[in-house]
Amino acid sequence: MRLATLSIGGNPSAAVQLADTTWLDIAKASAGQSNAALKSGSLQALIADGPAAMTALARLVAEADGGQHADARVSDVVLMAPMPRLQKNIFCVGRNYAAHIAEGEKAQNIKIGITELPVFFTKPPTTVVPPEGDILMFPAVSEAVDYEVELAIVIGKAGRNIAKEDAFDHIFGYTILNDITARDVQRRHGGQYFKGKALDGSCPIGPWIVTADAISDPHALSIGLTVNGEQRQNGTTSDMIFDIPTLIASLSEGLTLEPGDIIATGTPSGVGYAMDPPCFLKAGDVVVCDIAEIGQLRNTVRVA
Repeated sequence: MRLATLSIGGNPSAAVQLADTTWLDIAKASAGQSNAALKSGSLQALIADGPAAMTALARLVAEADGGQHADARVSDVVLMAPMPRLQKNIFCVGRNYAAHIAEGEKAQNIKIGITELPVFFTKPPTTVVPPEGDILMFPAVSEAVDYEVELAIVIGKAGRNIAKEDAFDHIFGYTILNDITARDVQRRHGGQYFKGKALDGSCPIGPWIVTADAISDPHALSIGLTVNGEQRQNGTTSDMIFDIPTLIASLSEGLTLEPGDIIATGTPSGVGYAMDPPCFLKAGDVVVCDIAEIGQLRNTVRVA
């Protein structure tokens, strides 16, 4: 399934894509149902409710594909971020593609190397940008705004100290994330990641969540990014250094992952700061992230 949050009458409402690619307002279609998560209109609530909500939603989709719930179909679709009001910071993984590490070493003339364990950092909820929304620039703060396309995991089942062999049982689905980074801010704060990756409007997410059962193999997806139509990143998730079970197992050590948590899994090579000369984003640039079996996430850069 593809699940999204639509702006309907200015309010967020969870929606599911039907077989004919139209969208169904889940809350409106489930008015006569007993499942509270579906009636809430919230993807966060639906994810948290787990199998009960998904079973009820599958029945709703079958009914709609069969011609019912016509009044709940949405004709004028305006996509919001899949979960517009995140309850926690977004978990992110750094240095998870060898070619990206290599280009960073060359650009900075330093030895970075592959770490023994995954490198984690976070981005706050205030960074989230919807599909077709604006990536914000703050020229007085940063003159080196960069992009990073990433496959993002959406957690569906809570867990702590999750074993690698159980990791996929905790995944609800996948989406696309663009880890916009102020490289100069990152470096002047000692090289630590958070500040340079935490500016408002620095995390486009979307355009929707694809449930895990609809992805053939999350480790075999083409992943790329263009700026104004120019291909900058072009890789495959098979090149991850730490695979998804390893990331979930490592992150969950002593730390509870909860339904709706998002984990960005790292970016392939081709980032702007590693180009010769460096090529950072500027106002008016159109950035498109593309991951196979999920879709495209398109955003425009503007000065805040």
